[in-house]
Amino acid sequence: MTRSVTRSRPRRADLASRLVGALCAGALVSFSLPPWGWWPLTFVGIALFAAISRGNDNRPLIHFLLGTVFGIGWFAPGMGWMWFLTAPGYVVAVLLYATMHGAAALIGSLSRRRVIIAPLLHTLVEALRFSFPLGGVPLASLAISQADAPLATLARLGGPLFLTWFIFQVSFLLSRRPNRQSVAVFAVLFCFVILSAVAPNGSDRGTTLRIAAVQGGGPQGTLGINTNFRDVVERHLVATRSIGLSDNVDVVIWPENVIDVARFSSSIELKEITAEAQRLNVPFVVGVTEDLDANFFTNAQVVVETNGLVTDRYDKVKRVPFGEYMPFREVLKSLGAPVELVPRDAKAGTGIASLDVAGVRIGVVISWEVFFAGRVHEGIEHGGQVIINPTNGASFTGTILQSQQIAASRLRAIENGRWLIQVSPTGFSGVVSPNGELFERTAVSEQRVIFYDVPLRTGSTPYSVLGDRYIILFMLALTAGLFLSGKRKNAR
Repeated sequence: MTRSVTRSRPRRADLASRLVGALCAGALVSFSLPPWGWWPLTFVGIALFAAISRGNDNRPLIHFLLGTVFGIGWFAPGMGWMWFLTAPGYVVAVLLYATMHGAAALIGSLSRRRVIIAPLLHTLVEALRFSFPLGGVPLASLAISQADAPLATLARLGGPLFLTWFIFQVSFLLSRRPNRQSVAVFAVLFCFVILSAVAPNGSDRGTTLRIAAVQGGGPQGTLGINTNFRDVVERHLVATRSIGLSDNVDVVIWPENVIDVARFSSSIELKEITAEAQRLNVPFVVGVTEDLDANFFTNAQVVVETNGLVTDRYDKVKRVPFGEYMPFREVLKSLGAPVELVPRDAKAGTGIASLDVAGVRIGVVISWEVFFAGRVHEGIEHGGQVIINPTNGASFTGTILQSQQIAASRLRAIENGRWLIQVSPTGFSGVVSPNGELFERTAVSEQRVIFYDVPLRTGSTPYSVLGDRYIILFMLALTAGLFLSGKRKNAR
């Protein structure tokens, strides 16, 4: 009996140390994300997690615990922005996504080919996280961590999921001593890096669109229900009036929902925008929030011409849960949740993510939508020669979300081979090249107008042709094939 107790204590101590190590490994991954942005830590953190997972105790439950704790270390800091949106939702989201990676670790532990299967499983979990539940929350992702890294060009080949798998696979290989198999896999991975550098990336048309992106400035961390929206309009009018005829702009872009009115067509704001459009003799692309009824509103980006006509409109399709609509409103209300923070729900749009402006077709994604690669790709499929991302992160305290959004914009530009303009009322705004380079980034709360001659582009990248579907299907088939082949060998 004494021996049994003595043996159990070292085992418990070993498990505790492994769990602490897994938590630290996840934290390393989180600090590779913006706003911290130390991208090499992604590989260090995952390699450490992979090494810890190779401990002496191979019980599936242990691997589930290790994977879950690793996920908590990763998502708790990386998704900290959600606390200010919904504290209970933040806790649920962190635990849910962490346990999903715990399940991937458990399933991977059942195979002798864990070093190959585990990266596939964790990537498939990320694919699920990008779309479930409530449409997905594709933030704090490994792909975002690499926006400023040399490997970001891999997004051109296969988008965020391919880049995610690459990171996991490299990290798991680094956690082991090299052998012939690992060298062979590294050789394949190196070929992917070379291919991404020479892959088609679209081409310049030889013409440019001179844009003026207006950031009105103002305080950060303010909720819409506590904000006088007229103050927001005035800040943007002041900034816009600094634009002169000598600036020779082709279009002026205002951020998401700077204008919040019952009916834009009869508002004083439309008259003010029209006056500025006439003064500069250019169209405006403006973010407008309008009432539908007592329960719903719309969030749209509209094109206002010099004669005051609204000639095109895109209504936001991907809404922010607990930010622009309240899921399970009646249930949460009965439980005493503060549903009044989102008094009405945004009505999801159904249109194509593009606008016709100044004779140019542009792809447009509003704020949150830039985290979803498919939304951006839709506008390019329909002829978009440049991408705009009007956004509004003013209600979030800190810069976790805003920094990750800039990183997402950089990835979307690489994936589609297009220039991208992000414009926000309080920051961050900036211009991104098709190679992911960031220009003219503004500071938080700064009032500024960005002027830029944006090259118009056509053509496709491999990812813009393939999308995510084929990558997910291939990973599913490869994972199933590896499991089945492993079982056949065991049967022999």
